[in-house]
Amino acid sequence: MTDRYQSPLSERYASKEMQYIFSPDKKFRTWRRLWIALAEAEMELGLPITQEQVDELRVHQDDINYDVAKAREAQVRHDVMSHVYAYGVQCPKAKGIIHLGATSCYVGDNTDLIIMTEALRLVKKKLVNVLDELSRFAERYKAQPTLAFTHFQPAQPTTVGKRAALWMHDLTLDLADLDYVIDGMRLLGSKGTTGTQASFMELFDGDQEKVKAVDQKIAEKMGFPGCYPVSGQTYSRKIDSRVLNVLAGIAQSAHKFSNDVRLLQHLKEVEEPFEKNQIGSSAMAYKRNPMRSERMASLANYVMADAMNPMMTASTQWFERTLDDSANKRISVPEAFLAVDGILDLYLNVVDGLVVYPKVIEKHLMAELPFMATENIMMDAVKAGGDRQELHERIRELSMEAGRNVKEKGLDNNLLELIAADPAFNLKLEDLKKTMDPTLYTGRAKEQVEEFLAEVIRPILEENQDLLGVKAEILV
Repeated sequence: MTDRYQSPLSERYASKEMQYIFSPDKKFRTWRRLWIALAEAEMELGLPITQEQVDELRVHQDDINYDVAKAREAQVRHDVMSHVYAYGVQCPKAKGIIHLGATSCYVGDNTDLIIMTEALRLVKKKLVNVLDELSRFAERYKAQPTLAFTHFQPAQPTTVGKRAALWMHDLTLDLADLDYVIDGMRLLGSKGTTGTQASFMELFDGDQEKVKAVDQKIAEKMGFPGCYPVSGQTYSRKIDSRVLNVLAGIAQSAHKFSNDVRLLQHLKEVEEPFEKNQIGSSAMAYKRNPMRSERMASLANYVMADAMNPMMTASTQWFERTLDDSANKRISVPEAFLAVDGILDLYLNVVDGLVVYPKVIEKHLMAELPFMATENIMMDAVKAGGDRQELHERIRELSMEAGRNVKEKGLDNNLLELIAADPAFNLKLEDLKKTMDPTLYTGRAKEQVEEFLAEVIRPILEENQDLLGVKAEILV
């Protein structure tokens, strides 16, 4: 369809798997599963519901008669009751017990919680695969010296693999938050119009134990450990906020990674994948723009801003519920998941195809290394009989002169030559050049990567081995 708006998240960015989780078909199938769970729980607890009725509901669980539901909704203007009616058309024996004692929020809110939990698990799956891909990159380049930056100014060297470990560390924090939220997800259950379970007290003749058991049975039948202990008509909208905060955290980490890649690509040290027939610019044919990393940043900005929506919704709910959450959460929650899904697919795709240019890295590093070697050079000169205070001042002056040669005259860094020519140092140029081994200045970067991979990352990957093997498909 080209004559109406369609979300770019569906058309361009999110996977089919995540799109299906938030599809109408998934929602309505889940409604029917919940109606079956409710009827079965009520039957098991002694209400006059027969196995034959439950079985009839099961037979038609997935063959939803959408045409009937749509026609009914045009008459009654109520989506839940329209689907209750349509289900009843298919299940004449069970018609009278569908949705017994429940409110619309029984299917609406429980379905939202089920869908968000399933979506969170898909997010986790992709996040773990990004960690797996990054771990291989870090292992491969753990000892590759590279110029580090503070304030985007040249600083003491690190390694390419250590920089990847920083990206991974952010993601491990996100994974811990993700696991915590997933482990805490529960269902609403069937709490009634204001959360008091009054309708079920009526159904079960005041038997509180049976009323409590309904919730637990429903939760177990739907694969959850239990229900939230208290609620109004709806589950607390803080749950939505909690979920989107985790997604926003992942977006933060991905944005930081994408920024680093874009800066490194500008330096021509590291490059994101660029396909054979890909066009970087409509005007400048030579360009290789980091469009995947830019897209990651763009989607990440959206998710971080979107996290404000459920915050505002949760903070403005009145008493047991209002309906001003409905339109907002229909948009903000699914779109956040679709965007993060697209971000993680891009993250996986970029890391899988990252290209490293060691010669360029070495060139940039060696241009700055003489400045960083001055402390070692000064110590050698002191050992040769020099005065530390005088040598410190001479190195400062010579460093300034070398810096002017680079910045003002466009010359190579000649600090070593200047030091060798200064009798105060009593050092030969060939001896000074021996100090230009980059590995002398990377500290424990290599060992830090090895320890981080062994102690943090590999245990995570082993624990989640069943999630590995995902390959990302980028649509555009």
